[in-house]
Amino acid sequence: MKTWLITGANGHLGGALIRLLETTDCTIRGLVLPAEREKVRDHGNVRYFSGDVTKPDSLTPFFANIPAQETYCVHTAGLINIGEIPMERLRRVNVEGTRNILTLCRQYQLRRMVHVSSVHAIPESAHASVMSEIPCFAPELVNGNYAKTKAEATQLVLDAAKDGQDAVVVLPSGIIGPYDQAGNHLVQMIRDYMLGKLPACVKGGYDMVDVRDVAQGCISAAESGAPGECYILCNRHYDIKEILAMVREKAGGRRLPVLPLWMAKAAAPFFSGFARIRGRRPLYTHYSLAVLGGNDRFSHDKATAELHYRPRDLKQTITDTVAWLKQSDDKRPKPKRIR
Repeated sequence: MKTWLITGANGHLGGALIRLLETTDCTIRGLVLPAEREKVRDHGNVRYFSGDVTKPDSLTPFFANIPAQETYCVHTAGLINIGEIPMERLRRVNVEGTRNILTLCRQYQLRRMVHVSSVHAIPESAHASVMSEIPCFAPELVNGNYAKTKAEATQLVLDAAKDGQDAVVVLPSGIIGPYDQAGNHLVQMIRDYMLGKLPACVKGGYDMVDVRDVAQGCISAAESGAPGECYILCNRHYDIKEILAMVREKAGGRRLPVLPLWMAKAAAPFFSGFARIRGRRPLYTHYSLAVLGGNDRFSHDKATAELHYRPRDLKQTITDTVAWLKQSDDKRPKPKRIR
């Protein structure tokens, strides 16, 4: 019987992986931060452990007493940043945390480690070209602290694979979909729009993919990917206004003004201040706006050929996400009215 170790188990992707795996004949261990332990409950074939990828000693129970050659680790834990998280903190989690997981997978002789990187780790090419998997990664070739840490961590994994460790890398594009408990930025955009809290739409978009398709891609990479290989898990480009039109079709809402990117970049400080006043994270930052205007033409041909990866139409993703958000909001306690 297979054993699966899922880091970042309370995250969007980690949770989707557990949802897929818990219906199969296997044992699942999910790693969550100590502060998150009360948010999850052991059930069926799923058991949660508290620990911090930046503190190796805290991970011993997570790895202890496992059937090594039947155990796969999917490393989803990491910090996603479209704002101003300090580089030092990003490196500590995304790079040093990955190094710690690599070391423990080697120490406990696991069957395979799947590292969840990002397409942001791939150097952006000209708009007319399609980007595919590359053989090596370098922080100095990408823009933004998040991308730099993902590139550095990815190269760590590939170097370990060259030294004989069984490891595979997946590179998802913009993840979106239902069941998010961790504050996915794209899901927040949909929720904010449904609540009437999104002030404007911006011209531009990105390659967006359903979290459930990425989760299935991770499992396929663990079971049938080639050691030391990278697999892009993407879908296709969707404009932000296209996404919001899908949401409006399912949930209603007003049409928003569409700002050109130059205007949105000039207004980024206003958007940030507006979001903070409302107690929300800013979605339109200088980094996120640069991404929306950049080249996002990625190819998943390799994953389709080798992993049988086939992403679904995003209309279904939006339908399911809207339904889940409505259900989640219905379950939230309503504030008491003061008479």
